[in-house]
Amino acid sequence: MKRHELFFWIIKLPIEILIVYLSFFIARDIRRVTDLIPWVQIPFKNIPDYNLRIFALVGAILFALVFFYMWLYKIQIKNSRIKQFASIIEWWFFWFMLYIGWLYLSLWENFIYTTELPRLIIFFTLFISIFWITVERIIVDSVQKYLLKTWKLEKTKIALIINDTSEDIIEEINNSKIYQIIGYYNNKKIHDINIKYLWNSRDFAKWAQSKWIEEVLFVSSDFENEEIDEIFEYSRIYWIAYKYIANSFDFTKNNTETTFLSKIPVVEIRSIWLWPWGRVLKRIIDLVGSFFWIIILLPALILVWILIKKEDPAWPIIYTNKRVGKNWSFFGLYKFRYMKREYCVKDAYWVKPEEDSALKFEKELIKEKSERSGPLYKILNDPRKTKIWTFIEKYSIDELPQLFNVFMWDMSLVWPRPHQPREVELYKDYQKRVLTLKPGITGMAQTHWRHKNSFDDEVRLDIFYIENWSFLLDLKIMLKTIKVVLGK
Repeated sequence: MKRHELFFWIIKLPIEILIVYLSFFIARDIRRVTDLIPWVQIPFKNIPDYNLRIFALVGAILFALVFFYMWLYKIQIKNSRIKQFASIIEWWFFWFMLYIGWLYLSLWENFIYTTELPRLIIFFTLFISIFWITVERIIVDSVQKYLLKTWKLEKTKIALIINDTSEDIIEEINNSKIYQIIGYYNNKKIHDINIKYLWNSRDFAKWAQSKWIEEVLFVSSDFENEEIDEIFEYSRIYWIAYKYIANSFDFTKNNTETTFLSKIPVVEIRSIWLWPWGRVLKRIIDLVGSFFWIIILLPALILVWILIKKEDPAWPIIYTNKRVGKNWSFFGLYKFRYMKREYCVKDAYWVKPEEDSALKFEKELIKEKSERSGPLYKILNDPRKTKIWTFIEKYSIDELPQLFNVFMWDMSLVWPRPHQPREVELYKDYQKRVLTLKPGITGMAQTHWRHKNSFDDEVRLDIFYIENWSFLLDLKIMLKTIKVVLGK
């Protein structure tokens, strides 16, 4: 661990103990004013400062012990911030139950305390401290990340094991701003990669011994298995972190369950780890989330509607596009029209393909100007677009009417994206797995390398999502979607 990592790791402890301690006093002062329960006024028993100090001190110490025991002070800046905050909330509620239990035992026959602490004060303390500790960690992590980006702090030195198919990985590591790529190992030099060639596997021991490398990331290479094993062994000898990008069977998935076949232990890989009540909860989140965003974004939706209507008065402004949903069912996907009306493909209105001149023109454009291969297409310099097209496509505003699709249960907020029937007809067999779920507004393929992905890349990301689904992963994708859109 670097000195700055140790510093930022240590500094959180006294700050957070102080936050918990002060939260008891803030909670008491709030309780003096209100119990926050509408139309109900619970009698309040005031707690003097000298008594509250003891309650607060014990609560803060208990907090530190719980967080230490659950390794919440070992979380580094490289870890997921969403996962960190989810862990904080989870173990804060554990602290709440533990503290309540401690108070009951302490008050039993005046074993330790003779004064009772109102439970509502503890409840307020819980939420006040969660809020301020979350704010504190965001600030501390942001300061650390800023100092790393500006080279005020030493970055983690990482060596890559790659071949000529790894350019996206290099770009992603550079964009993280917390790693310094020392170079790469491979059996031969790769001319299109602009980082230092460190030589082959036999040279690794010298670099490892010199302490120039702190982490090794295996992506892909031309090495033999014996050479990879040698690098791995030297990493362990010289205390170098060895990491690799896993394929679909190289890690424990969320969708695995260990059972017995007679007396034989077996591992079942389910299609998705989504239990029945999970489906109900996901639907509730979709319903509430789509309604919330429709209300919040309604003025923007109306404004875009007016701008499109002003430029091209033809109807409809929001058109429906036939898409394939769960189990090959069809539904109408809502989108803002960003091209002239005569160029809109009319398959959503059950016009026969041979009678649709717009479809014929689109096929010609795909053949001549598509930037992508496979079932999906992207037409370069599309002549059908309106003036407002650039703006609404850049910020994905054309997709916002799909919130109504989510509200009507045609779609979900997060699942793989839906495609048109003529695109689905070109799917390979394994790619059809994405049709086993309701489609979504956003997914992993929309938040990870987005336009750089081939269709095959998108399917692999979607399958990874299906096999490792969790509500936490949904939350991360939704937050990252907002970041990707606003980052444009």
